[in-house]
Amino acid sequence: METDPSENDIEFTVAPYQFEPISVSTGAESEDITSEEENESDSADSNEVQDLHVDQWCDCGHCGQMPTNLECRCCCSFNLCQEKMEQGNLTCITEHEAFQVNCLNRHVLELAFYEHLDNNGPIGDEEPVHELYRYIAYRRFVRWVWHRLGRKQRKVLPSCVVLKIRKTFPSEDYTGFKYPRDY
Repeated sequence: METDPSENDIEFTVAPYQFEPISVSTGAESEDITSEEENESDSADSNEVQDLHVDQWCDCGHCGQMPTNLECRCCCSFNLCQEKMEQGNLTCITEHEAFQVNCLNRHVLELAFYEHLDNNGPIGDEEPVHELYRYIAYRRFVRWVWHRLGRKQRKVLPSCVVLKIRKTFPSEDYTGFKYPRDY
């Protein structure tokens, strides 16, 4: 019994993100993403030095001046953060117990650090621990609020969140928000 030659020519390949679930957003999430896309679409204008005083864009009272217009965002301007704050009757997302446990607790971040090492390999001895903990804390905040963003998808974090994480894990030098590079 002969088989059809076209059946044997089937090529099995695996592509990156081939098996990732398709993101389905609710109305609140899509509204939040739309407003952020509008704010981030002006990338040339948003990287200019901020002229506005913190009181003009901060509603939570915990934000501080950031180096660029793009980074001057309060947690109250994110719908998903507002939902979490309303659950606990809070004025700032940094007061939320889940934020403090997941993004500021050294023991939780240490465990996430080991997971990061498993996925990304060992780091050099010169790599500062505070810098890695900040990176992991930012990622945990994004995971908590937006769940999964996907490849090359980045969000500007609220100023209050960035400053609280930087205060907990200080450094001499900070990078700030950057758009992903095109490969």
